Amino acid sequence: MEEFKNDMLTEKDARYLAAKEVFSHLIECNKDIPEISEISWVVHVVDSPDINAFVLPNGQVFIFTGLLNSVTDIHQLAFLLGHEIAHAVLGHAVEKASFVHLLDFLGLIFLTMIWAVCPRDSLALLGQWIQSKLQEYMFDRPYSRTLEAEADKVGLQFAAKACVDVRASSVFWQQMKFADVLTDHPKLPEWLSTHPSHGNRAEHLDRLIPQALKIRETCNCPPLSGPDPREVFRLTVKHFLEESEKEDLNITVKKQKVDTLPIQNQKQIPLTYIVEKRTDS
Repeated sequence: MEEFKNDMLTEKDARYLAAKEVFSHLIECNKDIPEISEISWVVHVVDSPDINAFVLPNGQVFIFTGLLNSVTDIHQLAFLLGHEIAHAVLGHAVEKASFVHLLDFLGLIFLTMIWAVCPRDSLALLGQWIQSKLQEYMFDRPYSRTLEAEADKVGLQFAAKACVDVRASSVFWQQMKFADVLTDHPKLPEWLSTHPSHGNRAEHLDRLIPQALKIRETCNCPPLSGPDPREVFRLTVKHFLEESEKEDLNITVKKQKVDTLPIQNQKQIPLTYIVEKRTDS
């Protein structure tokens, strides 16, 4: 809390009010769950470009404006906040801490065995480094990815009970994946990350959406109207890529025509290449 105290939006800020309204609606629709109704939730919105949100076990909720700027509608935001609520309800912070303590204990036994066989400081240091890397990449990070997938599943159910269009959940991660492609943003292989890849998260959610839609029906939610947002996104991306290809082709043709001009004429023709960001198209 102290870390963000200077960047908190006021309770009168429109972004704060919008985020709180979505969060409060999620809580109200899931108050039949004791782990949710027994917590006093407090929403904070942090003015930061980070695309992030998190919930502390005591009910303190931190939502970054970078996340608010990244979602296209309240349905995506509701799912993402449901995901964070799921982390708190499932006790993932405590569960992960216990898991790490167990791994540390097993690692200590491993190092003790090495020292008993060969009591040399250099070998002990090497063994400790190997043990820490094995623990991180073979246990810590895969376990973190498992917890994220579990929170996606439960968070989607929370969103369904709130009558959210759960189909929008996978679209958010498709958008994130597409944005990375457009910006050539380097991505770590999934096995090196604490989170599943954007593409895998979208696919995982697509498999969960049919069940979430059934939950939505049992809660007497109004029928979903309009086209499936996943199909809308697919067609939008297709159109964008087609237009980009046409634009690239036109630039290539124009350049070829210029290249065929006599050298003396080329010097008299000012050429300006304006490269716009594709994300602005």
